[in-house]
Amino acid sequence: MADGTSDLAQEYIDHPEKQKQLYKRTLIIVVISQMFGGAGLAAGITVGALLAEDMLGTDALAGLPAALFTLGSAGAALAVGRLSNRFGRRMGLATGFITGGLGAVGVVLAAIISNVFLLFASLLVYGAGTATNLQARYAGTDLATNKQRGTAVSIAMVATTFGAVAGPNLVEVMGNVALSIGIPELAGPFILAAAAFISAGLMLFTFLRPDPFIIALKINANKQNKEFDEAIEKNQLNKKGITVGAIIMVLAQLVMLAIMTMTPIHMEHHGHTLSAIGLVIGIHVGAMYLPSLVTGILVDKVGRPAMAIAAGVTLLLAGVVAAIAPGGSLFFMIVALALLGIGWNFGLISGTALVIDSTEATTRAKTQGTVDVFMALAGSTGGALSGMVVAGSSFEIMSFAGGILSLILIPLVIWSIRRKNIG
Repeated sequence: MADGTSDLAQEYIDHPEKQKQLYKRTLIIVVISQMFGGAGLAAGITVGALLAEDMLGTDALAGLPAALFTLGSAGAALAVGRLSNRFGRRMGLATGFITGGLGAVGVVLAAIISNVFLLFASLLVYGAGTATNLQARYAGTDLATNKQRGTAVSIAMVATTFGAVAGPNLVEVMGNVALSIGIPELAGPFILAAAAFISAGLMLFTFLRPDPFIIALKINANKQNKEFDEAIEKNQLNKKGITVGAIIMVLAQLVMLAIMTMTPIHMEHHGHTLSAIGLVIGIHVGAMYLPSLVTGILVDKVGRPAMAIAAGVTLLLAGVVAAIAPGGSLFFMIVALALLGIGWNFGLISGTALVIDSTEATTRAKTQGTVDVFMALAGSTGGALSGMVVAGSSFEIMSFAGGILSLILIPLVIWSIRRKNIG
């Protein structure tokens, strides 16, 4: 863990004001890197399914790209979490983003030579960027107090909005750029993704010093240990908090990925243009991240359970609107996907805050990585099954089923409140 941080640790331990300054500086660096990261993840969301449909000649497997890069993000989440736990956030996040950028380069190459196997392999690697983009939300919380954690997560996430909204709306522009240099149109957004992910990685590697996670470890090690029986009781509560937080994020990710993945295909079948699809996905991604500042404050003030219940209700509304909306209506597709993004936002921030509340500094990054693995696997499952469900039934049935599934969050949270396991 030696990156020059250890020598400075005592200085931060002895001066709480310096801890606050480092907390603010870390948030600024994370915010800037997330702007790049948001642009990178938008490519796979917007045109991944369309690229696969074009190369495979069928939409039955159109959910496979989302499944692949989400599956890749599962392995990457574990790796980034373990790297961060051992060497600090700087090394873990920089490695993840740069790896995702290389995956995006592979997708572009696969489109040029029309190689489906290279496409699938590259999408797995590209998933490292999406995993790292989510993992970065934890970096801002390492030095945050209990009352700042929801807000810290939300600041990191809202920064993603700038790139994530710009990305889908640059689909047509990047498509034209790609065509002008002899590259298939749908590969254009992945050129942007490669540049964005690699830039985010280099930004973090260069400027995230001293490492906030390592400083947090040193501060924690300096604190006096609690009584043994108190530690056992706290550990039991922590395990419950981690479990509930993880389930909230897993369900939100599963429902969101399933509906979002098939929306571009559904819209294309109803005659919408590529720019219209980009607009809907751009608004959706904006709704995933832009409400974060308000959500973070609500999570800290109103409480984690209330916002988790709000997530379940909002995701249900999203599924119902998507199911009953006329396929040719751009307005209703925007409403459905905006609600889908907001519901995911509520679930992710409330669940993340619960996990952070329930982890100890020494194992925090590793535990966070493990939780994000389950979240990524849920997204992979939702992406993979969505195409099959739609092919076997319809987009409307799949959307309605996703909305109903999200209702599981409500009894889960009520149970956890009654057991007094989370706050």
